[in-house]
Amino acid sequence: MRNRWRAAAAAGAVALSLVAWPAAAGQPARAAAPRAAAAEGCDVLAPGASAAAEKAVRTACSQIGVWYTWGGGHGPAPGPTYGTVDPTDPASEHDPQRRGFDCSGLVRYAYAEATGRDILNGTAHSQYHTPHATARFGAAEGTGPLVPGDLLVWGNAREVHHVAIYLGAGKMVEARQSGTRITVSDVRTGGDFFGAVRVDGAPGQGTFSTWGTDVWTHVEPSTTSARVHKFAGPTSVRVQCQKHAQSVTAEGITNDAWSYLPDHRAWITNIYIKGPAWLDGVPTCR
Repeated sequence: MRNRWRAAAAAGAVALSLVAWPAAAGQPARAAAPRAAAAEGCDVLAPGASAAAEKAVRTACSQIGVWYTWGGGHGPAPGPTYGTVDPTDPASEHDPQRRGFDCSGLVRYAYAEATGRDILNGTAHSQYHTPHATARFGAAEGTGPLVPGDLLVWGNAREVHHVAIYLGAGKMVEARQSGTRITVSDVRTGGDFFGAVRVDGAPGQGTFSTWGTDVWTHVEPSTTSARVHKFAGPTSVRVQCQKHAQSVTAEGITNDAWSYLPDHRAWITNIYIKGPAWLDGVPTCR
């Protein structure tokens, strides 16, 4: 997606550079003045959002004019950081000197400020699959059912690679790519637009923690079925139901129970979910 947007994005970056300047060392980078955000039309532009979602929108809007920087916003705590070089993008060569956010770093910061908790610490892919989701929308639904604060994503079921925050009225705020600054854009529903997710500050019902490293989920409750998603380390997952299927031995444990993860549309052996072999309070899949 970077190359397709390079010329237009560069022009936008030049325009924004006239109204923004770098923050002092150790301070969050922000736009030159509140009217810079207003000039970009960055605000809650439609009704229906929760108070937390509206605060997330306005937090993201407060960062209009801040640099996109690859890996930015993924420090120990939410907030702008210096980035790193993206080996796939020559335009990122200056990102280590730019303090700001990448797409998921901005989303992380916005919702941390809105909820008081670091609920979206991760990549765009993990943010889309968050157990804090209360609703999901497919690409075919467009922006019709969306409200401000919903997270728009691009990619596919195996890899979501970009995320932005919906403002309403067909607009979004995003950290788009190296060489540009955080800006308001028209929602792009073509190409590999994948859909949207609505986020709440509290974990959804049936949320559990996984353990282990490089744990794969599968299309079916079997290790011989196709792999779907790998958990690099412990994470929170929402379990819809569980069933007895293939018996698996791993980490010195044998169990035939598998759980269905609706946010990933995949199955995981209960061996890697913290709790008893058969999870308490989770219904049997029918």
